[in-house]
Parts: sequence; C-alpha cells; structure tokens
Amino acid sequence: MSTVTITVAGMSCGHCASSVRDEVGRIPGVTAVDVDLPSGAVTLETDGPVDDNAIKSAVEEAGYRLAS
Repeated sequence: MSTVTITVAGMSCGHCASSVRDEVGRIPGVTAVDVDLPSGAVTLETDGPVDDNAIKSAVEEAGYRLAS
C-alpha cells in the first residue's frame, strides 16, 4: 500500500470534491481517495504504482487541473 498526494486547482465546493473523488477513484489500483477542499490536496491510497498520466487524466475528466 502506498500514498500519493496531489494538489488540484479550482475546486470550490462539495460537488467539486465529489467529482474529483469519483473520477480519481476509478483509476485501477486506487483503493481510497481523500479530498481536502480548502487546500486542494487530494490523497490517494493505492495497492501499487499508479500512472501519473492516469491521475492527470482523471482530474481533467472531472473538470479540473493539477496545480503546478
């Protein structure tokens, strides 16, 4: 099990957090997703390595972007 934390820009409400949580949670290998709305931090628990491009694509599919 490992943990990955990313920062997502543009989330401002519970619906935003839910959208990101749902999309990122669909990535194979992701077992849990926690979103901290005020900071934009999204913590993923995984059962193995997860491709960075898959994370970026999932965030973009939810309508947001990774913060630089």
